[in-house]
Amino acid sequence: MYGDLERIALDEFDDTVMSSRQIGRRAHTTLKLRLNVRDGTFVDVWLSPDGARYAFHWEQRAKRGLIHRHDNAPDHPHITTHPKHFHNGSEDNVEESHIPDDPLDALRYFLAFVRSQIQSG
Repeated sequence: MYGDLERIALDEFDDTVMSSRQIGRRAHTTLKLRLNVRDGTFVDVWLSPDGARYAFHWEQRAKRGLIHRHDNAPDHPHITTHPKHFHNGSEDNVEESHIPDDPLDALRYFLAFVRSQIQSG
């Protein structure tokens, strides 16, 4: 799955994603995908081995003091899309998440958001 995600990022978002790296504990076990964004920030994509849990995280704290993350950890039951939720700018600003359930479509959705934020910023 991480290989498919990596290809999407590099082929379809080459104006936004500069490089990528699969990060793992052992040579053949990928724990997450790191995408280096052209503005000096990075996106981490994590999928649980069974595909049930995920996090799409754009780390910008060093550059802009922001984070943006869609995940489905069951820690915000007050959000109507629970367990899906979106950290919009900070860990504390939590909103509904409408990211697609399919990981490939979710990556496209998230990188389109990253692209739009960079272009408007």
